[in-house]
Amino acid sequence: MKQFLSFLKKEFYHIFRDLRTTIIMIVIPVVLVVLFGYAISTEIKSSGLVVLDHGHDLLTQRITDRLISNEYFDFYKQAADYEEIDRLFRKDKIKIAVVFPTGFAENVGNGSEVQLLVDASSPNEATSLIEYATAIINTELSEGALQTTGGITPVVRLLYNPQMKDAYNFVPGVMGMILILICSIMTSVGIVREKEYGSMEVLLVSPLKPIYIILAKAAPYLLISLVNILTILLLSYFLLEVPIRGSLMLVIMLSLLYALVALCLGLFVSTVVSTQKGAMLICAMVLMLPVILLSGMMFPIENMPWILQLISNVIPARWYIVALRDVMIKGLGVLDILPEITILFAMVVGLIVLSVKRFKIRLE
Repeated sequence: MKQFLSFLKKEFYHIFRDLRTTIIMIVIPVVLVVLFGYAISTEIKSSGLVVLDHGHDLLTQRITDRLISNEYFDFYKQAADYEEIDRLFRKDKIKIAVVFPTGFAENVGNGSEVQLLVDASSPNEATSLIEYATAIINTELSEGALQTTGGITPVVRLLYNPQMKDAYNFVPGVMGMILILICSIMTSVGIVREKEYGSMEVLLVSPLKPIYIILAKAAPYLLISLVNILTILLLSYFLLEVPIRGSLMLVIMLSLLYALVALCLGLFVSTVVSTQKGAMLICAMVLMLPVILLSGMMFPIENMPWILQLISNVIPARWYIVALRDVMIKGLGVLDILPEITILFAMVVGLIVLSVKRFKIRLE
């Protein structure tokens, strides 16, 4: 028994002497519980809303006020026409538009129609928004003691994804997750393997500058990433029937830029850890979980607490998924996704600078 206890004590020492293992075992479960139990919510809140009111009567104003005061919607403005609504959808400023026809109050007793224009690139969110808007409108009518024979009939128009296919939403998210995992793992493990085998010393004594060594390490994996991108796009288009409404070249270039961000993340990880196991753990846990939980892939970012919304700004997948949806599903051009491209490019530059600095420290 004494030998068993001594062996058990030794195992505990072996586990807890590794700080990274301790963090993974103790901190990660706490983070997951907090995220799933408090921060991550499937309930839709603060979705962008515009109202186009052709009736301009007291009833439409009351319904508009109720929509504005509801936590589900974040009122953007009163739209002037359908062209303005289309521009706001394309700029991703709104998720739903409510259109009241002329003479709405006069016809409400005979079953008036209200048009709901909804961004269906995320089918689950679109379904919830339709239900919320319809319920709010009918609640206002019932509380106003208005006797209606036919009730309110919402005329729903689903933009970008009229069939409400879930693949339209998940393909960009899955691409964001696969690229950042594969590229970062390949790069970090490949470099750390050389450290473990001792071949890194050959590079350290070579006349090449650190920046050239880093770029030479990233280039082969970038070419492999291009193969991954083309494979995913082919499967998405022919197997899952996800359209590419925008420029195919823009989709590829955007994906390559994101893959470059992932490769730079892998380079930076390789300067932090010294073992292949540590590199894989960091890439799998530290990079994968934020992509799934905080990138907007599964949960709307606007529903999260402000602190998590702030953290999500540094997650590359957030900007890539938004831009990829805009190009693939909405058919937008390069000027429409210029902010996302700028942010991803800045991340590439920042990560390369950090990697070079860390590499110089190791040269010393």
